Amino acid sequence: MNRIKGTVLIAAGVLAGLLLSSPASSAMASLMAAPSSQTFYLDDQRISLEAYEINGSNYVKLRDIGQAADFSVTYDAAANSVRIEPDKPYTEEVKTPAESQTAPGALSTNADGSINVPQDGSRYVPQEGDVIRCDDGTNYTITDVSLYDKSYFADGPVGPLPEATCDWSQFDQPELPKGEVRHYSQQTGDYIFIRNLYETRRMLYSLYNAMGEDEWIMQSGSPRMRGDGTPWVHIHLTLPADMETAPFWPWREEAVPEVLHSCPGGDYYLEVWDVFKNGKFIRTEYHLR
Repeated sequence: MNRIKGTVLIAAGVLAGLLLSSPASSAMASLMAAPSSQTFYLDDQRISLEAYEINGSNYVKLRDIGQAADFSVTYDAAANSVRIEPDKPYTEEVKTPAESQTAPGALSTNADGSINVPQDGSRYVPQEGDVIRCDDGTNYTITDVSLYDKSYFADGPVGPLPEATCDWSQFDQPELPKGEVRHYSQQTGDYIFIRNLYETRRMLYSLYNAMGEDEWIMQSGSPRMRGDGTPWVHIHLTLPADMETAPFWPWREEAVPEVLHSCPGGDYYLEVWDVFKNGKFIRTEYHLR
């Protein structure tokens, strides 16, 4: 363990001891927090930390310290515990699929009362009477959601997002795209296509789990790499404009591993759209290629 990590961990241990001692815990309810005005340095280099002053002391997130000093900090939700490993490098936290599974989407409302769909990957369940702001600036009113989360071909809701069966952080980590709302007026009806970021996460997590089980992709516990050292598998959460796919619906859990195992490696493109016609929800389309 190097000197920086050792010093940081000793300080963190002292802080934890103070917080758990009975005088401190009994006074916690009366303590007030304010953003700290102090600057922080790692050796002689200034670093940026989100810090708060409480009763004359600075408090920062342990994960932020781990990132600055380069040691591993991980949270085990099942055991409700934090693991600190000074001899392992810091890695970015992969959000668990439990996040936002039942919470309402992060909706924002415009001055005219129309809704902007979530951009953070949380779940949005449309309701009758919702007025959706489309990307072309028009508003679209939802009139019928009787088929949402069910269809003539499915028994009911698709359930929670997949749990991790392998270490997802070792794979490609694409950013979620913009939550688009595309509006089309045609002779057959008035349509909108809402990019469903929540179900996009379902496809992404299913792909991660399938990659972890694929013997060609995984070699000695690590993903296969190209000759130039880059990952063999690249994941894209949008499809190129000229790429055609055969979407499937409703959701089939086995569809993603079927595609992966049939041709492991290379680039994978996926996206999910909620389709509405004349205000009525029609289906959720899953695209994968």
